[in-house]
Amino acid sequence: MTVIECSHLEKRYRGGAGVKDADFTIQENTITGIVGRNGSGKTTLMKTIAGYLKQTGGEISVFGENPFNSLKVSANSMYLDEYTMFSNALTTKDILHHHSRFYPNWDAQLAQRLADYFSIPMKVGTDYLSKGQKNTFYGILGLAARCPLTIFDEPTTGMDASVRKDFYRALLKDYLAHPRTILISSHHLDEIDELIEDLLLIDGGRTVLHLPIEEVKEYAMAVSGPAIEVKNWSAQQDVIAHLEDQGSISTVIVKNHFTAAEKAAAGGLRFAPVSASDLCVYLTRRNIGGIDDVFSNSQHG
Repeated sequence: MTVIECSHLEKRYRGGAGVKDADFTIQENTITGIVGRNGSGKTTLMKTIAGYLKQTGGEISVFGENPFNSLKVSANSMYLDEYTMFSNALTTKDILHHHSRFYPNWDAQLAQRLADYFSIPMKVGTDYLSKGQKNTFYGILGLAARCPLTIFDEPTTGMDASVRKDFYRALLKDYLAHPRTILISSHHLDEIDELIEDLLLIDGGRTVLHLPIEEVKEYAMAVSGPAIEVKNWSAQQDVIAHLEDQGSISTVIVKNHFTAAEKAAAGGLRFAPVSASDLCVYLTRRNIGGIDDVFSNSQHG
């Protein structure tokens, strides 16, 4: 069943567009990673899906309805980010209790066990938690609620490496036991590429790539060798990016559409896989060249 469907989705603000042209569908019971540079439109997209924002163009459907002002979407989804706020009159224990009354799939035992494991104090308001503790607590809410649609926007901000690893492991274990649709954005794609099933890459408010993560890992190759040979060979390929030359050696990133025979025939070239994280960087590069060009240009100015 399709849970989320966006067709030419647009969300504009007075200062510009947060989402310009988002086109994708997300099926139920999948974990989708939403990635992109800062300002790419990830948060605007996720808040629009959650019904917090009303689109200004295109179409969006969540559980078969427009999510804005939808009771169905509100009752069956949860959006969590570092700016989630609760009254400081409520302790963390109170918040867990109130969530148990609203979310029918709430697992109170899991919530308490996770709070104990991550050493979350139960007698204070969230303002008294550190940034890492606060986001860990919000992550616990998202796991224990077991909403049909759970949206984590940069859930591990402020967490140290070991806590991030444990949180993602807890998320995966509970998802396998209780499948639901999960969206998760992160600046640490290399930390979640073994967790997610699909990857949605957003840049400039547009969908750049939406594929199963295993296909993303096979999407491109880095090809290196003598500059003239790389140039001649890549002229017949779909080039994603040219990397800076190192003397007479050149490297290009190409879509992995060539055949084994073509690869074998390019005897003087070296082929290497491109990680999902690096691919996202190459696909969203806004300029030609690298950071070294900034300094070389300034020296010549």
